[in-house]
Amino acid sequence: MSKKIYCLAQFQPKPGKTDELFEVLKALEPNSYREDGCIQYTVTRHIANPFAEGTSFPIVFNEIWQDQASFEAHCQRKEIVEFFETQCVAEDGLVADFNVCVYSDEPAEYDRPQLDN
Repeated sequence: MSKKIYCLAQFQPKPGKTDELFEVLKALEPNSYREDGCIQYTVTRHIANPFAEGTSFPIVFNEIWQDQASFEAHCQRKEIVEFFETQCVAEDGLVADFNVCVYSDEPAEYDRPQLDN
């Protein structure tokens, strides 16, 4: 078990804006990878596959962070805040809907040893 944080940030582009939104999100990757605690930060596109026929938003960031503090620091970076303000919240943004969720690989009542830091 670990202290890692797994984030799925899903985006539904406005009609006709999928490619443009994908490029805007791809531009966030290089600086995010430079952050302390960033293990994985990859924007992906949904593809059709007969073995995975579930529904999903068309664009999803797959993120892994070293810990909660690293993830929260990322969320407060100017570049990330500006993305959400200009693309997700603003009327003229590229995003019609979004869903950001974080996950842990630890069971709910896992008795992880407490280490002194």
